[in-house]
Amino acid sequence: MTKKALITGLTGQDGSYLAELLLAKGYEVFGLVRRSSTSNLERINHLTGNVKIVSGDLLDQSSLMDVVSECQPDEIYNLASQSYVPLSWTQPALTAEYTAIGVSRLLESIRRCKADARFYQASSSEVFGQPDESPQTERTAFRPRNPYGVAKAYAHWMTVNYREKYNLYNCCGITYTHESPRRGTEFVFRKITHAAAQIKLGLANELKLGNLDARRDWCYAKDAVYAMWLMLQQAQPDDYTIASGETHSVKELVECAFNCVGLNWQDYVSVDPAFYRSDEAVQLVGSINKIKTGLGWQPQHSFEQLVELMVDYDLKKLSNGGA
Repeated sequence: MTKKALITGLTGQDGSYLAELLLAKGYEVFGLVRRSSTSNLERINHLTGNVKIVSGDLLDQSSLMDVVSECQPDEIYNLASQSYVPLSWTQPALTAEYTAIGVSRLLESIRRCKADARFYQASSSEVFGQPDESPQTERTAFRPRNPYGVAKAYAHWMTVNYREKYNLYNCCGITYTHESPRRGTEFVFRKITHAAAQIKLGLANELKLGNLDARRDWCYAKDAVYAMWLMLQQAQPDDYTIASGETHSVKELVECAFNCVGLNWQDYVSVDPAFYRSDEAVQLVGSINKIKTGLGWQPQHSFEQLVELMVDYDLKKLSNGGA
């Protein structure tokens, strides 16, 4: 029988890559999309003939129950959230409604309407905030330091509690920063690769950044969504960290991106304190020992390969008149 999967956050970076993966594996894929006066389907335009779009909202319990009842999915991937950390400070209540309480609504819909579905919750390294150990593991204490991290911590533990209370097949993937050409330019990795391409093509002449010494654990979004799928194929549900297991500084990223276009980054990059984050000193890096041993997963793309493929993408897009 053909497996059916429901993806929330279909129109985002991860949702679009996950949909591609599931379709390639023969799934019937449903994508939950909020009703709105405008719709941003850019990342899934090439999939609209193969993915079934269903209307629903994480703010509306009844719409979620209707979708789960009608689709009867074998697997549900919750990738929807308000995921931009700076915005979570200006809209903390809305972030909580979507990223935290929305997961409670979805879990309750699964419990009532499709209790045998396998559920994946996208947790985040932001739950660790200011960790007391490095690298972090699945057992590292949560100490979130922003509203987004707080909301993700709530969603994580609700997923675990529903698993234990109702014996549901629920998994949490604690994902660290993962990037791709489908990432928005408001995020620093894409901001840098996009700017390097712009400067190379004469479309810009300066890039302003914050703390160049800040370090991140970056991996490729395509590798990350494969880990998500793997987690729901196991005999028993469990929680895993999805990361590269190594860190690189913003300065390394800048140098690598500008090397890809044959430019000296120091001629174009300036530091602006306005872009500093209060938690830059915290080093978040994930241990992938559990997922590597248990699922045989590890990133298939190196940091350098990821930078190169994103710079190449931006060069091609901008050369063809794209933004």
